[in-house]
Amino acid sequence: MTQPTTTAHGDAIAADEHSGAGHRGDTLLELDRIHVYYGNIHALKGVSMTVGRGEIVTLIGSNGAGKSTTLRAISGTHKPRTGLIRLGGREIDHMPAHEIVALGIAHSPEGRKVFSRMSVYENLQMGAFSRGKAPIEDDVARVFDLFPRLKERRNQKAGTMSGGEQQMLAMGRALMARPTILLLDEPSMGLSPILTEQIFRIITEINEQGTTVLLVEQNAQMALNVSTRGYVIQTGRIILSDTAANLAANEQVRQAYLGEI
Repeated sequence: MTQPTTTAHGDAIAADEHSGAGHRGDTLLELDRIHVYYGNIHALKGVSMTVGRGEIVTLIGSNGAGKSTTLRAISGTHKPRTGLIRLGGREIDHMPAHEIVALGIAHSPEGRKVFSRMSVYENLQMGAFSRGKAPIEDDVARVFDLFPRLKERRNQKAGTMSGGEQQMLAMGRALMARPTILLLDEPSMGLSPILTEQIFRIITEINEQGTTVLLVEQNAQMALNVSTRGYVIQTGRIILSDTAANLAANEQVRQAYLGEI
């Protein structure tokens, strides 16, 4: 059963009442009717979605729709008031953020948030903090294989690097936690088209190496090109879920989010 809703452009889009049921298989991450508030502002209004093991799932929507808030709720930096979040069937919505990281969720936040006065290598060390005294050099080598530019900048202070290099570092730092699922928030923001293509190639490679990805991205077309499935969020509600190919072909989605008239 579907319910009609409208995009910011006034176009009708059908939203499944149980949008989280789009994935069938080995569910890794599940959000079940979560509600998130900032003070009196109701930011997420019953968001439900799933991410299957091995998938790349994208969450698209306009600015202020609730995309970043969804990732913050998952990573534990902003707790839902009601609803459940499960990782591998285990409820994690009540856990502090550092325990969620240790369970296998790493978050590369919007705006990169690198430690600007620390070197590239020190930032990577911080990414592995939750692993205690476990050896990290194999993981550093993996990050340098994915991002050769970081190897060249190993001892450079992060704050002196370009925006693209800082984005590579933010993603590499998240990978140092050896996550089961990687949350990426606007990885192409502010980057040139060439760097954007490079970042998306690396996202695909990370996924092929076995890491599940939940992606929030302003470049909806690029995001859908690399994703298995997608969700559309509008004013804190999931209004549509489908395969990435079907979303990319959806007329209303194309007009509202892919810049087509």
